[in-house]
Amino acid sequence: MSRYGDQVASLAAELTDPGDLDALLDRARGARVVMLGEASHGTHEYYTWRCAVTRRLIEELGFSFVAVEGDWPDCERVDRSVRALPGSPEDPREALLAYDRWPTWMWANEEVVDFCRWLRAHNATREPKVGFHGLDVYSLWESMREILVYLREHDPEGVPAALDAYRCFEPYAEDPQSYAWATRFVGATCEREVVDLLVGLRSRAASQSGEFATWQNAEVVVGAERYYRAMVNGGPDSWNIRDRHMDETLDRLLGHYGPDARAVVWAHNTHVGDSRATDQTLHGEVTIGELARDRYGADRVLLVGFGGHRGTVVAGHAWGAPMEVMGVPPARPDSLEDVLHATAPSPALLVFPPVDDQPPLLTDELTHRAIGVVYRPERERWGNYVPTILGERYDAFLWFDDTSAVRPLHTLRVDVREPEAFPSGV
Repeated sequence: MSRYGDQVASLAAELTDPGDLDALLDRARGARVVMLGEASHGTHEYYTWRCAVTRRLIEELGFSFVAVEGDWPDCERVDRSVRALPGSPEDPREALLAYDRWPTWMWANEEVVDFCRWLRAHNATREPKVGFHGLDVYSLWESMREILVYLREHDPEGVPAALDAYRCFEPYAEDPQSYAWATRFVGATCEREVVDLLVGLRSRAASQSGEFATWQNAEVVVGAERYYRAMVNGGPDSWNIRDRHMDETLDRLLGHYGPDARAVVWAHNTHVGDSRATDQTLHGEVTIGELARDRYGADRVLLVGFGGHRGTVVAGHAWGAPMEVMGVPPARPDSLEDVLHATAPSPALLVFPPVDDQPPLLTDELTHRAIGVVYRPERERWGNYVPTILGERYDAFLWFDDTSAVRPLHTLRVDVREPEAFPSGV
């Protein structure tokens, strides 16, 4: 580990305030897409500094919109608020409070409220306004309802196809797992109905924001139907359907905003980083970071990873479990986080040199922690780490030695006890 000390010293610049991000802004000047990661979905520092980077990208480099690992209908409420559209909440906090699908804390938190309030104030004096959009694929029923509402008001002739799709899903009582298992064991499928719906909406899609949003909701329905069908079969298919959907949504948004549009993406490191620098590629998984590099060119895409050594995080012990503040134990020995804990200032920014000029810290394979919405700290010894070649996975990295939990808008349980058996696990 000591052999990395001089390398870290030459790469890592201490962060005291957003003014220390100049080196990252310089790298972003030629980028069409900047992706900002996070090592968990529940860490205050990742959200706060991601917002700080994004503010500078918008103010100084004119980035057009923020696209997040969130659902399209939920984020559209926020988008309407930050752009002060008629009938939208004056305070974006109200729009964020309406996030009601687990895990709510990913976007319904005070850190995102602060950013969205800033964005609304920024938009009040500028044209074109900067948007806030969701890239994800989970909102099957919510997107169908949004389609029906729009069509009934603006295009009654399109309602029958939308009703056919909605009625096909009705027997599953808005339970995607019920639908997924039905497609496997009883041969049920709503694929034809949702494809017919999408074809019809694509033929009507134009530049108006309402029609674009409805078209995107139809793309979500198609993607979600495919995702849930693939989910029960295991393997990488469902992961790849989801990341390809996010990549295609991002590209549609860039097209919608115009030829000079530039995007900031917020998502987990496991989506932002290039999978070819991890063991994800061995499992057949692709990521939006990899897909963006291939689509726009590596020189037009800036991938930024985030990481931390220890602290607290908001997560659940199982899918759908109550959110809690959990203790994050110190990173395991010889991991990237362990190396940076011993050698880097905190917080710090590392902007990587070109591939041909990278030191071993960036070219060696090191394990790199990843915490999801489901987290079991006591299992750190066996999981939560992704083998990573840092300089190929990202273009830059933000480091935090001690981290704290995000501040959810909804009620949570608090349990910051570290697992008694860490690090041995026995």
